Amino acid sequence: MSTNLDEKDRRLLALMQRDASLSVAHLAEAIHVSKSACWRRIQRLEEEGVITSRVTLLDAKRVGLPVTVYISVRTNKHNDKWAAQFKKVIAEIDEVIEVHRMSGALDYLIKAVVNDMPDYDRLYKQLIKADLFDVSSSFVLEEMKHTTVLPVDRSFD
Repeated sequence: MSTNLDEKDRRLLALMQRDASLSVAHLAEAIHVSKSACWRRIQRLEEEGVITSRVTLLDAKRVGLPVTVYISVRTNKHNDKWAAQFKKVIAEIDEVIEVHRMSGALDYLIKAVVNDMPDYDRLYKQLIKADLFDVSSSFVLEEMKHTTVLPVDRSFD
């Protein structure tokens, strides 16, 4: 479901994605509206669910989590009871930062960050409590691009 965004909304969102600490006054000046109009736009975008949160992004390596792993999961149990158990298990593993249900040969793709291989082994032992059929892990050797910025300020012709 897409929200109808005008050019000022898109510019505002682009600025906020790059630096959520910008003041309303700075944002208002950048998109050429008053501070109160800018604040109303932000409130509306939050109410409509376009802005889901404002966070501080951390460097995983500097906080002791230098290893990123993608975990491919296949299951042979496609039912609500198993899915609920799987959700419970992954919710309890803080190192799991993304989980996606996939189409194709994989059922789920998990992204996790860990300190080292023994830390990954501990995560793996927690994960298999979900009664998985097949688990395969790939470790990131080099991060070539990483962004949280969505391309909202490009034109859609």
